[in-house]
Amino acid sequence: MQLQGKQQQGIKAWFKGGEPLIWANAAAVTVSTLAVIGLLILLAVRGFSHFWPADVFVASYDLPERSSAIVMAERVESEEVAIEQLTSAGFVLDTEDSFIQRELVKVGNRDVSGADFRWVLSRYLKNSEFPVDAVVLERREWGNFYGFLRGVKEAGQRQEYSDDAALWADFQQRIERAEAIHDDIERIEKKAIGAVNYRLEKLRLRERGLALDEELPDAKRAQRQLEIDSERAELDAEYKVLQKELNGLYAQWNRDSFVMETAQGQSREQRVSTVVQAYRPNAMSSLDKVGFYFAKFGEFLSEEPREANTEGGIFPAIFGTVIMVLIMSIMVTPFGVIAAVYLREYAKQGLMTRIVRIAVNNLAGVPSIVYGVFGLGFFIYFVGAEIDQALFPEALPSPTFGTPGLLWASVTLALLTLPVVIVATEEGLARIPRNLREGSLALGATKAETLWRVVLPMTSPAMMTGLILAVARAAGEVAPLMLVGVVKLAPSLPVDGNFPYFHLDQKFMHLGFHIYDVGFQSPNVEAARPLVYATALLLVVIIALLNLSAVALRNHLREKYKSLEM
Repeated sequence: MQLQGKQQQGIKAWFKGGEPLIWANAAAVTVSTLAVIGLLILLAVRGFSHFWPADVFVASYDLPERSSAIVMAERVESEEVAIEQLTSAGFVLDTEDSFIQRELVKVGNRDVSGADFRWVLSRYLKNSEFPVDAVVLERREWGNFYGFLRGVKEAGQRQEYSDDAALWADFQQRIERAEAIHDDIERIEKKAIGAVNYRLEKLRLRERGLALDEELPDAKRAQRQLEIDSERAELDAEYKVLQKELNGLYAQWNRDSFVMETAQGQSREQRVSTVVQAYRPNAMSSLDKVGFYFAKFGEFLSEEPREANTEGGIFPAIFGTVIMVLIMSIMVTPFGVIAAVYLREYAKQGLMTRIVRIAVNNLAGVPSIVYGVFGLGFFIYFVGAEIDQALFPEALPSPTFGTPGLLWASVTLALLTLPVVIVATEEGLARIPRNLREGSLALGATKAETLWRVVLPMTSPAMMTGLILAVARAAGEVAPLMLVGVVKLAPSLPVDGNFPYFHLDQKFMHLGFHIYDVGFQSPNVEAARPLVYATALLLVVIIALLNLSAVALRNHLREKYKSLEM
């Protein structure tokens, strides 16, 4: 009995000492860390494995009571499915097992078969082979094509080759040639012709503004009209030269074609210009596959999307996300600091100030979509419309700033994250020792000088903490952006070579919305799934990099002003 009593007393002392709480906190942190690491590993494996060149197999698919079919595809995933599920769907199976293995394979050839992916039952795949000459074509449209290269034509004339290696080498050279011509075409269309069209649109607006200016004397009106006409004539002549050059490039681009044979024996002739790249995965060594993998990953980071965002890269979304966060940070930091300084240093600490603080704290919990609706109604429909009326009357009724764009998206997110910056800065101001303020005032400094030279520098780590929290919340927001500026596919980046070079009125792409669009609005779910994982991981990495940059700056400032707190 005495031993039991001592044990009970020991347990009570253990609980009173707080050790269970320490262990519970440690367990919670461990579980959270493992969950985050597991999530990142899942995103990396499911996303980045998409860029690995999978081997292509050719097999006979012989289902009971159905005609045999030839399947040429690459394996994507496999799973076990209940027999009852298949029999209820009309399949006749010659097995007594409760479950059967099935595989999701990518067959491509959407323009031939109508679908990129299909499910097959593993046990009915017979005589599987991995032919060395199996070719995978990545096309600009219609997805991948799987087959065998049978010939190349130049201007309709079939070319002769000594062996298959010579045919493949010449085919690769023609693809590289077509890619170089395509780069020239894009340069002319997007940069040269785009610049001409931009200047023509500015001339149109100048001409309309001239027509709206009723107070302008007739002589000046005629002179300015002549200047506009002269400049338009020069631009028209420049456009004709560029158009002629473009037509020549298109003729060269469409010169070559090739013949592919499917596994089912169908021959299809296609233009080389439709191919982005061609490769033979079964003939590639491990080193070749590694090089191919990193090349595809680089393309994913640097190229524009294709095929309803299911192919190509996501560079416009990366650029839009980073530039929006930077603009938001530039906007929210000074306003948040000014508001916090006023509330802490200048406002009378009474009932009204307490009500304002409560309102600020409550704003931090308002759903983000509410800010999106407010941004749409106030910033776009009211402020933007007034700006158009005052500064861009010649463009009306087409809106300039009275439409969703990068500026209003950044302002909306700045408003969304403003309470976080205010609260963090106020807490930093409250931690500044009173004797530092009194010492500065005693030495003859004014209150404003004390704030600027003593208080605010010491508060800068707290400001950076608020900025870190603001970036972490704003970078991943999607709902408000859908209303104030983000789009599925932006025609161009908000930064280009046309004056004023940085176009805040343009719509933009965002990684968060890109994930939503590809994952839930894509017409090709299976093709889009790995890109969702890869894009999600990339968004996490970008947010982490932005936060780590702010954390490094905060730690530097904290060390710099630590001596002043002693």
